[in-house]
Amino acid sequence: MTHPTGVSARRGPLRAGQRVQIKDAKGRLNTITLIPGGEFHSYQGVLRHDDLIGGPEGVVVTNSSGRDYQVLRPLLNDFVLSMPRGATVVYPKDAGAIVQQADVFPGATVVEAGVGSGALSMSLLRAVGDQGRLYSYERREEFAEIARANVESFFGADHPAWSIHVGDAQEKMLEVHEPHTVDRVVLDMLAPWECVDAVATVLAPGGVWLNYVATATQLSRVAEAIRASGKFTQIEANETLQRGWHLDGLAVRPDHRMVAHTGFLLTARRLASGEEALTMKKRLKVSGFSREDVEAWTPSDESRWTPQALGERPRSDKKARKNLKEARLTARRARAAEQGVDAFGRALPGEEA
Repeated sequence: MTHPTGVSARRGPLRAGQRVQIKDAKGRLNTITLIPGGEFHSYQGVLRHDDLIGGPEGVVVTNSSGRDYQVLRPLLNDFVLSMPRGATVVYPKDAGAIVQQADVFPGATVVEAGVGSGALSMSLLRAVGDQGRLYSYERREEFAEIARANVESFFGADHPAWSIHVGDAQEKMLEVHEPHTVDRVVLDMLAPWECVDAVATVLAPGGVWLNYVATATQLSRVAEAIRASGKFTQIEANETLQRGWHLDGLAVRPDHRMVAHTGFLLTARRLASGEEALTMKKRLKVSGFSREDVEAWTPSDESRWTPQALGERPRSDKKARKNLKEARLTARRARAAEQGVDAFGRALPGEEA
């Protein structure tokens, strides 16, 4: 029986090339890649990688100074937050909501743009499984390469359901996909309203289109564009806020910090060709908006829709190259672990970390 991609990297003895999390008694957490002969150094002493390789997950090991560490494989949430990044990642709380609200199912054909650092791609690949298809589109080639390496690192191999394309999603979608052959479309991009016609063309009737946007102005603009097209129905929007709880005996209370706003999720369903959405009867609370109000909220000048204007921090090419080098090295080690390669401690020429 063939195991689903990535299963062997999630269970069994720890192997060289795999990433593990080690936590000390004070809760300090570090993520390391296991290398034969490798060592983890801190002011508390030295922990030998060989003491972990070949052993089980979930053990407590002691370093050279007698300090204890708890050892576990990182979960997908942990991996996403510690992996090399090109663009800002989709946070785990949003990735889970995206998979659920977009109704991504095993065997589905899904289109994703942009790919960023591959965080959402991993959740989507888990959802569609080896028998599904995920087509990811990314404008920046270096971001696409970082995402490719991160996904390979997590699964330990190339995922058979995944293909990544460099270029403009609006154009590439129409080149790659026949009309109405895509089950789900997930867009994480600056101006998703530019893709209304392309999404309407490739998405199957009843299919779900989900947009992940950071600001209220983007949310308003894309919602109005989808509504104006007349090709979609059930337009809904929400956001997810995550607050942890402090658990210590009877001291049970909300944490002082929380993961608040990261982005809005807007979903819509594709109507069959030639059909019109029902006009919902509702009581209007306002008589209308002035031109000045509309212009202030959603500027008509396209040059004003820039990442900087919407609060995004640009990633320098130098930073992207550094993260790409790190991601590729981690991917090589993970692939070697999946294939059972011995003595993978030696980095390839030109790939030293």
